[in-house]
Amino acid sequence: MNILIYGIGGVGGFVGGKLAQTQHKVTFIARGDHLKAIQKNGLTIESITGNFNVRPYHATDDLSTIDIPDLVIFGTKSWQLQEIAKEILQYTNNTNMFLPLQNGANNSEILNTVLPKQQVLSGLCRMISFIKSPGVISNPDIPPTFLFGEQDNTRTPRVNAILTLFTEAGLNAQIPENIQVAIWQKFLFITTVSAIGGLTRATIGVMRESSYIKNLMLKTAQEVAAVAKAKGIALPEDTIDKTFAAIARQAPNTTASTQRDLMEGKPSELENFNGFIVKEGKKLGIPIPVNEMIYELLLPQENKARSPLAPLEG
Repeated sequence: MNILIYGIGGVGGFVGGKLAQTQHKVTFIARGDHLKAIQKNGLTIESITGNFNVRPYHATDDLSTIDIPDLVIFGTKSWQLQEIAKEILQYTNNTNMFLPLQNGANNSEILNTVLPKQQVLSGLCRMISFIKSPGVISNPDIPPTFLFGEQDNTRTPRVNAILTLFTEAGLNAQIPENIQVAIWQKFLFITTVSAIGGLTRATIGVMRESSYIKNLMLKTAQEVAAVAKAKGIALPEDTIDKTFAAIARQAPNTTASTQRDLMEGKPSELENFNGFIVKEGKKLGIPIPVNEMIYELLLPQENKARSPLAPLEG
């Protein structure tokens, strides 16, 4: 199988690195010093599950040099998806599979606006991973898990084939009964911790020890759950309890990727997390005061980071 990993950050780097250890042809799309390091020395993964170095079939920043892929895995930020999909469309055909694995509740919907809907899958990952240095991906905590499926939850041969592919690569992969529920469970978790982490500049250990911050996170999660319910997403009743149990299990020095982007002055997924909840809540008539407060407080910084990108509007 020809596999294209677009974005060799924490998620794309880990899954791409594992897949590149198989006999399949795996191509990396990366940029800058990170790409140069991969081309020279291969990609190094430092993981709680084991360290390794791998050389992909091809590593490039030029899509015109790739083989037409059977499977495209998107490992970029959610706010980049639409433009990337437009860029990649001319190098694909009517049989490709497109699998988004980044954070966000509506990544498949974003891809549907550009790519043929029948070729777009839904997916997510549960992991802590990031670029440690050019050519090096660090996964210091939480053994990664990958979940994916058809948008309508049909158990198709192509989804089974991807499960076989991931299993062959030693990846912990699952096809859940309802991929939308799984995505919103992860989305509720990441939206609960990310932007508040960006506001406080504190690690998960510090935040969960503060009764005030922990209560703020709880209110954030409750609003996300209310929006999910209004959208017809049947989250289990214990979703919030499980979210805070997961927060309690994380290493105390953990930070979320969006939090790190906010702290480093980079464009972040604020719009795709709390901003998404604000817009959906207002559309559906669901009160979202905490998410709106968080979003509006961080929006000036986000717009500064996005310059010369188009500013967001709160």
